[in-house]
Amino acid sequence: MRGLATAAIVCAMVAAPRPAGAEEVEAFARVVVERAEVRTGPGSSYRTIAALERGDTVAVDRRGSDQFWLKVTLEDGRNGWVLGDEVEVYAIRAGSDEADKPSRPGFFAPPPLLGARGGLSLFAGVLGSTISSRTGGSFYNVADGYFEVRPALVLSPHISIEPWGGISRTDDGTLWSVGGWGVLHLLPDLAVDPYLGAGGGGIFTRSNADALVQTDDSLYCARAGGGFLFGLRGRILVRLEATNMTLFTPNRFKNMQTYLAGLGVYF
Repeated sequence: MRGLATAAIVCAMVAAPRPAGAEEVEAFARVVVERAEVRTGPGSSYRTIAALERGDTVAVDRRGSDQFWLKVTLEDGRNGWVLGDEVEVYAIRAGSDEADKPSRPGFFAPPPLLGARGGLSLFAGVLGSTISSRTGGSFYNVADGYFEVRPALVLSPHISIEPWGGISRTDDGTLWSVGGWGVLHLLPDLAVDPYLGAGGGGIFTRSNADALVQTDDSLYCARAGGGFLFGLRGRILVRLEATNMTLFTPNRFKNMQTYLAGLGVYF
């Protein structure tokens, strides 16, 4: 009976027309069982995408056609369906300034690090190098386009491991980079999450066949840096990042910098 009553309340609050000048209301659902599963569709056969605990509150969008399921919007902006028997629906005036008033997700949302197991990010930007002269101390900078793919293994909301593979094409040849680093998320429960990372790998350069001087090379790489992760609705992530790569062999070393912007997702 609770499912029918819930459906009637949602129908009245969300679907019913309001007279001109009437106060608008927003519908929310509070979980009244120990655990409520949020599914991709209005039925128990659909895949579970999240789990809510007793007392959790989500925004209600509408009821399903069978009147037992409610379409809700989660904190990270994703949409799902919850069984009406497992929640209590109530209304809040749209302009209410109550201290404990819940809110609907905006354009930004906390990154889905809590409960995530993996992820993937794609980056594009520039790779620059600073090379110093042994005699005069002079240096020059070189900047080329750089692309990088980076999967992620999420160990906890604060810690993840990210292998990387990158490529840069220059007039003289091709540069590949491979490696991995550990990432520390400083504020994983906020929509803007600053992070730090450190790790290592290798850099491999191959000259073009028509280059005047063949400069094929392989170097070790130590990498450190950080950036900002912006969580958007729908679990979409935007990342801005700057890192320093120290390239070295037993006889020499030099520094390179990456300045990258990327899109990613956690799952």
